[in-house]
Amino acid sequence: MSNETTPQTMHDGTERQAPEIQVFRIYIEAPAQRVWDAITTGEFSTKYGYGGIVEYDLREGGDYVSHTTEEMKRMGMGDVAVTGRVLESDPPSRLVQTWVAAWHQQETTLTWELVEHEGPLTALTLTHDCTGAQNTARDVEGTGDARQGGGGWPWILAGMKTYLETGHAMPGSGI
Repeated sequence: MSNETTPQTMHDGTERQAPEIQVFRIYIEAPAQRVWDAITTGEFSTKYGYGGIVEYDLREGGDYVSHTTEEMKRMGMGDVAVTGRVLESDPPSRLVQTWVAAWHQQETTLTWELVEHEGPLTALTLTHDCTGAQNTARDVEGTGDARQGGGGWPWILAGMKTYLETGHAMPGSGI
């Protein structure tokens, strides 16, 4: 992840604006509890996305920390990539948390909603409210280079789906 964000400039010279509220929905062939565990435990978080170990205290007001990987540290990041606190936790259906990327220090809100269907198949909807945090909104929408941290939530969710369904990391995903 880069410590700086260079806003994209539109043809008219204005800065490109990303949606402030972004909704990502995927279906994963796995039970809701397994998807919940992939979101909330370090056992899974190293297998997809950018690979940092996550720690959650799933009580209301509990801490959330996403640690950096050695590769992120070589890119100039510290030990922690993202912090936050748990606002609501209803395992394995709903998790609402704050989300503060170390490189922007803008508090945003994530809402994870899981609905299990027969199969088992889980519908996962992630809503990232980036109101007032345009740099974060541009980072998480997934329009940048995934190898440089620009894959955003689409990259992370694709990696989670791939790992949970195949047992193997998506190429370039995880550590």
